[in-house]
Amino acid sequence: MRLLCLSDIHGHADALAAVLAAADRRGYSKLLVAGDLCFPGPEPLETWRRLTQVQAVTVQGTGDRALATLDIAKVVPRSEHERTRLSRLSEIRTELGQLILARLSRLPTTHRIDLEDGSELLLVHGSPVDPFEPFSHEMTDEEMFALVGDDPADIIVCGGSHVPFDRMVQGVRIINVGSVGEAPSGAGITGGHADATIIETHKAGIEVEQIAVPLGKAA
Repeated sequence: MRLLCLSDIHGHADALAAVLAAADRRGYSKLLVAGDLCFPGPEPLETWRRLTQVQAVTVQGTGDRALATLDIAKVVPRSEHERTRLSRLSEIRTELGQLILARLSRLPTTHRIDLEDGSELLLVHGSPVDPFEPFSHEMTDEEMFALVGDDPADIIVCGGSHVPFDRMVQGVRIINVGSVGEAPSGAGITGGHADATIIETHKAGIEVEQIAVPLGKAA
């Protein structure tokens, strides 16, 4: 089995299309997406349509939960940035419509896959202890293991922190697949790259390749 693993698309349909085109040339059998699908980027509806078209397995991220459940009327923005984000949230809700918002609200926070070698893969936006609290590449092994908790998964595929890494922590392999649609600074992706991870599974174990797909001026 050849898994294409992505996260944090954030409504950047063009970046998603570039990643899928690059992955098509390499070949993959299933697409896994670790949340944050549609907010706050420029093409949330097209992003959702493309993920549906390719039958992606998706879990709920922080932005997905906010789109589906946040009561904007009860939120008092503390800055112009927060005011702009709330306005964009409202716009995206209108663009997606109630049916898609309902589907976002029903997305699971985790998805598990049994692999050929007998191990278990967990797909989550953040971490097993809290699906909305991500692992970071800057964490110590002890900090990471605290977020693993007592989850039985052998491999954790996640996003949330926007920086890809692949680490073994006390017998658990944690693979953060980075971000398709938003740089760690939040400054956008024009002229940069999108992150993707390909996991090849077989009876002897897994092989992991983390790639950067050029976007914009870097393409």
